[in-house]
Amino acid sequence: MQATGTWSPPTGTLGRIISETAGRVTALRKDSARLERAAAVAARPQLTLKQALSRPTVGIIAEVKRKSPSKGWIAQGLSAVEQAHAYADGGAAAISVLTEPNHFDGSIEDLVAVIEDIDVPVLKKDFHVDPIQIVEARARGATAVLLIVRALSPLQLKAMIDAAAQYQVETLVEVRDEIELNRALDAGAEIIGINNRDLETLLIDPATSQRLLPRIPSGIVAVAESGISSVADVERLAVLGVDAVLVGSSLSSAPDPEALVRQLGSIRRGHRAP
Repeated sequence: MQATGTWSPPTGTLGRIISETAGRVTALRKDSARLERAAAVAARPQLTLKQALSRPTVGIIAEVKRKSPSKGWIAQGLSAVEQAHAYADGGAAAISVLTEPNHFDGSIEDLVAVIEDIDVPVLKKDFHVDPIQIVEARARGATAVLLIVRALSPLQLKAMIDAAAQYQVETLVEVRDEIELNRALDAGAEIIGINNRDLETLLIDPATSQRLLPRIPSGIVAVAESGISSVADVERLAVLGVDAVLVGSSLSSAPDPEALVRQLGSIRRGHRAP
């Protein structure tokens, strides 16, 4: 947990990836005119992420994930479209597609292919630090994007949420401690993800979700992330009133991802205090 409310640039693994992301942002800016035109005519999703996660059972955001900095290769050569179909057939509320190429082996082509083939909301999972990435997400048809509070200064966070609102792209705003949660709420986040993994050290602490979930108002959609692989994990979070869980590694490596999504998504969720 950060000791004070003063923001400083991230270090460790997250800091390295954010630094590398600057190159991709520069390339996108060179193509900004075309992206703006495409964003202006891109079809809007019929079902929002917030709507999809408003169900009696814990919603499953199922992630297409070939690789990660913490685990290395998880499912080398995984077909994004085939995996997403299995998730959707299993009842996933939404699909998360990683588009970061170097550490996760993702691509924007994966995102586009899934969006074209799947009828559930699709989250663009990446390290978004500049509004041009929001424009790209809209241009490609993404329902929502991930915003990591630790990766963004307070001014950047506000600018990114404002840009998302302008382009009608939802945001999953990810936090890992009380200070970041307060920043997310102050910035107007409507869907908040609690990451049990510290992206700077890559260590997982399951107690993070248990500590922060009761602090999220009932009108905000609460999503737990990282270290979730079993029905028992979902049941523990459901008691605390989680609305959804984002599951990546265990689903991407599962021999029968459709069946696992169905099992994880069968748990009725509890309720948080108003």
